[in-house]
Amino acid sequence: MYTIGVDLGGTNIAIGIVNEKFEIVKKGSVPTKPERGADPIIADMAALSRKLMEEMGIGMDDISFIGVATPGTANNVTGVVEYANNIPFLQYPLAANLSALMDGKPVYIENDANAAAKAEAMAGVAAGAPISVMITLGTGLGGGIVIDGKVYTGFNFAGAELGHIVIEKDGRQCSCGRKGCWEAYSSATGLVNITKDYINAAKAEGKTTVMEEMIGGDLSKVSARTAFNAMKQGDEVGAKAVDEYISYLACGIVNILNIFQPNVLSIGGGVCNEGDNLMKPLLEKVWGETYTREGTPRTEIKIAQLGNDAGIIGAAVLGM
Repeated sequence: MYTIGVDLGGTNIAIGIVNEKFEIVKKGSVPTKPERGADPIIADMAALSRKLMEEMGIGMDDISFIGVATPGTANNVTGVVEYANNIPFLQYPLAANLSALMDGKPVYIENDANAAAKAEAMAGVAAGAPISVMITLGTGLGGGIVIDGKVYTGFNFAGAELGHIVIEKDGRQCSCGRKGCWEAYSSATGLVNITKDYINAAKAEGKTTVMEEMIGGDLSKVSARTAFNAMKQGDEVGAKAVDEYISYLACGIVNILNIFQPNVLSIGGGVCNEGDNLMKPLLEKVWGETYTREGTPRTEIKIAQLGNDAGIIGAAVLGM
């Protein structure tokens, strides 16, 4: 038997057919085009799912269920997306509407970050861990908590917004409306903003940095790689930017560890491509600050394993 996992993003709808070993055996995508409204998006989900099934030579009887990882607040009991910021869902019965287009097959929904966390808990670096937490460092900072195989969502399905714990009172403005959120400092966007601050400060002091040379003086060209790349070339200012970023990242992680003490905490997102340049100083800072720093055992902190497939696999295991 197979399951279908749908990873709904603001730009693309990625769908995979997943086998019992949690492997994606067939995958495809179509543009989301959110401006069209909700119903056409759901129709595209069904159409692409059927297309992939046809290409594999399987029928609806070979599908156990369909799972959808969606942005926003997803009520996994009623199957209703109560609200999504970048997708036109407001009290939208996603599960019922998609099921109707898929011959009545069961449809399960979950917030996309939560689904990715469940993927790592079942098929990734946290497989077998009774308690796991995943954070994703992207445009924002997403998070998910899995306890005994179940995603923790709070009573109102809006829990585990880990990026919106405040780590700097009255600090940087966050897109959520608060100031000083972890997301504002430790997302890829946060790293870009920290890098720009260091470039501007150096320039104001009359210093030339490798970072400024890299971007040709154009701040719009700063990326999450700029400071790390400069650091690798011996740039002192770049190294300071990286250290500040990692310090904020460690601060938030310590908060999570002190609250949940998970068996495994996994970190995903493009910043993780820095490998030891990220993880070695990060772990030094984390283990120097945790409440349990003098005790054992301690949480395993690992780079997430499933990458861009986490959303599909996470959706495909929602009914398990």
